[in-house]
Amino acid sequence: MNSTKTWYITGASKGIGLSLVKQLLSKGHRVAATSRNPAGFGETGAGDSNFLPLEVDLTNKASVTQSFAATKDRFGVIDVVVNNAGYGLGAALEELSDQEIEENFEVNFFAAVKVITAALPYFRSQRSGFIINISSIAGFSPGLGWSMYSAAKFALSGLSEALANDLKPLGIHVTNVMPGWFRTNFAKPDSIAFSNTKMEEYAYLREAHNKMQTIDGAQLGNPEKVADVFIALINAEQPPVNLFLGSDAFNRAKTKISQLQAEMSIWETLSHSTDFK
Repeated sequence: MNSTKTWYITGASKGIGLSLVKQLLSKGHRVAATSRNPAGFGETGAGDSNFLPLEVDLTNKASVTQSFAATKDRFGVIDVVVNNAGYGLGAALEELSDQEIEENFEVNFFAAVKVITAALPYFRSQRSGFIINISSIAGFSPGLGWSMYSAAKFALSGLSEALANDLKPLGIHVTNVMPGWFRTNFAKPDSIAFSNTKMEEYAYLREAHNKMQTIDGAQLGNPEKVADVFIALINAEQPPVNLFLGSDAFNRAKTKISQLQAEMSIWETLSHSTDFK
């Protein structure tokens, strides 16, 4: 059995996506890598027949569909889809415009929907395939000042869990990956947006946002280790539906779960009170 796979990765010209591309190519895998600007790949994969850089507008269904056709034409098969594209949006809900909200959901959630929808006909026909959706620990345990980003990531996490149930009978696996902080460019302006409107009442959120800048370059997560984790996922007999990536994400999730269990216990009687007696 051939251990190398064909990967389709979105948001692949920087951050975890670019590191994943480089590591997979070095291990002999075939990679179709999407970006709004393929020039961002630089010399990555230069001269490597296993590398297919694709200029894709993830908000455009036709562009996404064409990129899958190009991947199939080039490599003959598509084994793994990684929805990695996304960006952070820091603000109080009241500070966000309709356009800022819609754009964040378009990239962080609806783009993944378009990618998955385009991938499924290929996966169904071959009765196999693996979808890795990169959500965020904020999609399980929100931090302060990221309400809409967290909402989009919660949506992606929920979609992942539902699809894991729906697609398993077809031989298709889905894992929802929730990373903590990785030492990439995610804390930099090209991956983080802030609302144009600033309300004085929410000045405390700016303090929380500024703390993020202080950890840039000191994050615990090593992006070069992600490829090995993902290879282990796709080769597992029973891959997890949810994976917290990084010790910070894992510990934050444990804290959230403990808080949820305690809250459920306190309010158990009221929860049961609506049953017919």
